[in-house]
Amino acid sequence: MMRLCAVMVLSLLGGLISVHAAPAPHPHWSVGFHRMTFLDPLDLQPMKAVAFYPSTDLEHSTQLGPYRVAATEDAKIAIGRFPMLMLSHGNTGTPMALHDLATSLARKGFVVVAVLHPGDNYKDHSRLGTVSNLYGRPIQISEAITATLGDPMLSPFVNVDQVGVIGYSAGGETALILAGAKPDFDRLRRYCQERPEDRDACTTKGELVVDRDDLQPQADPRIHALMLMAPLSLMFGRHTLADVHVPVLLYSGDGDKLVAVDKNAAALARKLPQPPDFKLLAGAGHFVFMAPCDSDQLAAMPALCTDADGVDREGIHRDLISEAGRFFTHTLGQSTRAGLQTADQ
Repeated sequence: MMRLCAVMVLSLLGGLISVHAAPAPHPHWSVGFHRMTFLDPLDLQPMKAVAFYPSTDLEHSTQLGPYRVAATEDAKIAIGRFPMLMLSHGNTGTPMALHDLATSLARKGFVVVAVLHPGDNYKDHSRLGTVSNLYGRPIQISEAITATLGDPMLSPFVNVDQVGVIGYSAGGETALILAGAKPDFDRLRRYCQERPEDRDACTTKGELVVDRDDLQPQADPRIHALMLMAPLSLMFGRHTLADVHVPVLLYSGDGDKLVAVDKNAAALARKLPQPPDFKLLAGAGHFVFMAPCDSDQLAAMPALCTDADGVDREGIHRDLISEAGRFFTHTLGQSTRAGLQTADQ
């Protein structure tokens, strides 16, 4: 009997040891979203953003404009203090076009704040081609950071020391200014003399409308990492990038017909003081970074949804999301649970 008891005790201890040694499972989070409204620092009119965050509620999806987004409005926030990523969209665009990236990163443990830039979005083009747009967009992102840190629902769950920026197309230009880059208007003029057929960058023939002479490029020291996708970066030379010292994950497609790779992403990769992790996607065009389209979107927006033969947008997004999670976890750090007990505090 004593030998049997000893065997049972050893078996129990062995079970406890094996349980203790097993790695803790990664939390499975769903995604919530929270609508934010705050004042545009340029004119003190209301501007909007949507914050995506890790949630412990059941998985749902919500229709946000033409996009079916895998997130539930104001769902319960998961316990922790999470790194915060600001998302800046392209000219005349919407951050919802990158909803799969935003929700996937939220599921990985990030709060992703998707800002709609006033005067330069799908509904309002009033600031397009102006100095106030070039310099105002970074200021709007900084204001969105401040607004998130002051939001009663979100502020207990974000870490001010872990902030990064995701910039797509013109949003890449915005992100670089936030990290310390300074645009050189002469570079834009020269580019448009060389390539006047570039309808995106040269609609005003390389001359920005000086609607505000009181604005300057403003960096934000709270930002510690950048992810850039097909960035508009032709206004930055080596000397104007000298103050950019944060890690950069850089993507572009070598089939981009809208933002020329040689004068933008490839040149940026050579000139940044700290070499970026540069990934050039074979055959991919400018719009490949937008979320894969459903059948309704394909019918309504074929130019934005159709890729070149052999380009797998869904596969690209799987890899991109994985790399983005790895990059921001490495550069910003993981979430913590310090000081938090319940999500209902």
